[in-house]
Amino acid sequence: MSGHSKWASIKHKKGAQDAKRGQVFTKLIREIAVAAKNGGGDPAANPRLRLAVEKAREANMPKDNIEKAIRRGTGELEGISYEEVTYEAYGPGGVALYIEALTDNRNRTTAEIRNLLSKRGGSLAGSGSTAWLFQKRGYLLVEKGAASEEALMNVALEAGAEDLKTEGASYEVTTAPQQFEAVKAALTHAKIAVASAELTMLPATTVRVEGNDARHVLNLVELLEAHDDISHVYANFDIPDEILAQAV
Repeated sequence: MSGHSKWASIKHKKGAQDAKRGQVFTKLIREIAVAAKNGGGDPAANPRLRLAVEKAREANMPKDNIEKAIRRGTGELEGISYEEVTYEAYGPGGVALYIEALTDNRNRTTAEIRNLLSKRGGSLAGSGSTAWLFQKRGYLLVEKGAASEEALMNVALEAGAEDLKTEGASYEVTTAPQQFEAVKAALTHAKIAVASAELTMLPATTVRVEGNDARHVLNLVELLEAHDDISHVYANFDIPDEILAQAV
């Protein structure tokens, strides 16, 4: 998962920059509204909403914005209704892509994603083409300076984590989706700082991509992630660290 860990770290750093432009707010408001619509407006009883609200607070979103997004989702306030759509695609070098979107116009979003892919060496694929390559998992990234491997392993595994791996300057902790919050809470309680925590889709296998193909893949992923309707882009690339570092 070297590609995923490095990219997760890069995205975490870029998140603060994006928040200044309002892009993160736009996407989080949609996620909060959809989470509230599907699971109710009480974060204590709705894990997806709880995670979205936590991320909104981390991005310094005003409390009023969060509350309005929840009320729009539950129907207490009028607003645009969003639906969840997934897309499967391939990028340069045969990299598999799984894209999640929240949109108020499926046809428009599909056309725009197809256009982005075609201009950057990718293409949409049929249903079932790439989804089978990814598994939903809890993923937590911990910098090595935050804890020793032994201390982290003891806390994480006792809380229900599936695995812990060392990757460069970081540790990767993976969990079943149901154990994600318990492991995150245990690390917080143990005062182990978590650099990034998310429910994500991790690839079962990866594709090594180098040179221009690697740069084109990263460019494509960044363009897709910048699209207002796209909430997540998952890819199974394995790209050399020196190329990933240039994306910071």
